Amino acid sequence: MASSSPPILPTTAAAAAGSGAAASSAASLSALRLFLGRAGEAARRALAHRRPWAELLDRSAFARPDSLSDAASRLRRNLAYFRVNYLALLGLSLASSLLAHPFSLLVLLLLASAWSFLYVFRPADAPPLVLLGRPFSHRETLAALSLLTLLVVFLTSVGSLIVYALMLGGALVCAHGAFRVPEDLFLDDQDPAAAPAGLLSFLGGAAAATSAAASAGTAIRV
Repeated sequence: MASSSPPILPTTAAAAAGSGAAASSAASLSALRLFLGRAGEAARRALAHRRPWAELLDRSAFARPDSLSDAASRLRRNLAYFRVNYLALLGLSLASSLLAHPFSLLVLLLLASAWSFLYVFRPADAPPLVLLGRPFSHRETLAALSLLTLLVVFLTSVGSLIVYALMLGGALVCAHGAFRVPEDLFLDDQDPAAAPAGLLSFLGGAAAATSAAASAGTAIRV
C-alpha cells in the first residue's frame, strides 16, 4: 500500500498579486503622508516670513502714484517686501472661488487624487495598472493623466475658474503694490529668497519621499 504524501498548499497568482497591490497601496499612502507633512512644515516656515497684516493695510501709507514708472517702482518694492502676504492673497482668492463652486472643487480633488495615487506616489517597481483587462505602463499612465488634466482644465469650467481667481488676486496685488507707498519699508537683502525657498522646499523632498516609500514597499514584499 503506497503511502500518501501530504497535500501541498496551493499558491495562486491572484494571492501574490493581491499582496503586491496591498504593499504598493501602503507604500503610496506612506509617501503621501510624508509629502503632506513636508508641505505643511514648509508652509509654516514660509508664513513665518510674512509681514504684519496691519502694515499691509495701513491706510495712511496709501497715495496715488505720480506716474506709471512710479507705480511700477512701488509695485516692484512692495512685491519684494510683502511677497508672502501677496501669495496668501492669491491663495485666498483661489480658495474662495473654489469653495463658491463645489463641483469644480470636487473635480480638482478627484484629479489631484488620481495623480497622487496613480503616478506621483506610486512606487516605480509597482505592478502595472490593469484597466478593462489591459495593463498600462508607467509612461502610458502619465500620458493618460496628462490628457485627462488637459481635458478637465480646457473643456470644463475648472480652467476658467482658476484663471479668473488668479487674475482677480493678481489685480488686487498690483493695485495694492502700486498705491502702497514703500518709503517706510525696510528691505532685507538676504530675506527675499528665504520665503519662496521655504514655501517650495517640500517639492524637492517629494522624490525622496516616494523613493523611501518604494523601498519600504519592496521590503514588505520581500
